[in-house]
Amino acid sequence: MKIAIAGGQGFIGSSMCKGFLEQQHEVYILSRQPERITPMPGVTYIRWMHEGDRPEEQLEGIDTIVNLAGQSLSSGRWTAKRKKTLLESRLSTTKEIVRIIGALKRKPSVLINASAIGYYGISRDRQFTEQDIIEPTDFLSHIVNEWEQEAMKSGIRTVLMRLGVVLGAGEGAFPKMLLPYRLFVGGRLGSGQQPLSWIHIDDVVGAALHCINHSTMQGAVNFTAPQPVTMEQFGRTLAEQLHRPHYFPVPGGLMKLMLGEMSMLLLEGQHVIPEKLLGEHYSFQYADLSRAIQSLVSK
Repeated sequence: MKIAIAGGQGFIGSSMCKGFLEQQHEVYILSRQPERITPMPGVTYIRWMHEGDRPEEQLEGIDTIVNLAGQSLSSGRWTAKRKKTLLESRLSTTKEIVRIIGALKRKPSVLINASAIGYYGISRDRQFTEQDIIEPTDFLSHIVNEWEQEAMKSGIRTVLMRLGVVLGAGEGAFPKMLLPYRLFVGGRLGSGQQPLSWIHIDDVVGAALHCINHSTMQGAVNFTAPQPVTMEQFGRTLAEQLHRPHYFPVPGGLMKLMLGEMSMLLLEGQHVIPEKLLGEHYSFQYADLSRAIQSLVSK
């Protein structure tokens, strides 16, 4: 199978690229500056998002497109200017993906488009599945809603990959969450009762392949493990795996002072169930948090 990835050099994209190659698929990465990349064997790099670029000419015959492109939500304080950049970075790349699909003579069978469980807004009591349709109430739900609407214009089968907190050894949120415990200063963030809907990076890759290979998978799909936890449970599990203490609480007010509105990524959450993946018999490699953390700290 020929698979193109936009955003293939980031945390999730690089893991997908490796996973797809291991499954003997041909991988094409759309990059703004392919000339600055150290090439990975077996990968074709295609320039895009510059005036005059015609990536569709090299993508004819592609079977799947995965769109992960967009600036990281945690890469800077959420000023008004930053919020605009975060939204536009997602909409502009998704519009280009839709244009490319429209320009191809033979359309790919599926678009896997990144999204987030931020779609569901904030709740400590409610449990969400893909059946829930939520009106945007905050910045995250607003940005995800617009992103998804743009992706759904593709004209082909589209999977909206609503990602929870992705746990991986080298990049993403996990190393930052791990560091205080390695330094013996780990503890509760805020109240600790905020729900954490997480997923191991290996299951992100596995679930994406499952969606690619099963034509019944379309629309919103929650990419979360089937057993969400509270932030307190997560911290205690992490402490147990590292044999470290869990008694240095960080007040929510301090987090808000340090991070501003972006603190909601740590202080708020959603209890999200991957109903579609479970219904289509996806077998999670890491359904249990203890086993997931053990696999990561051992690396």
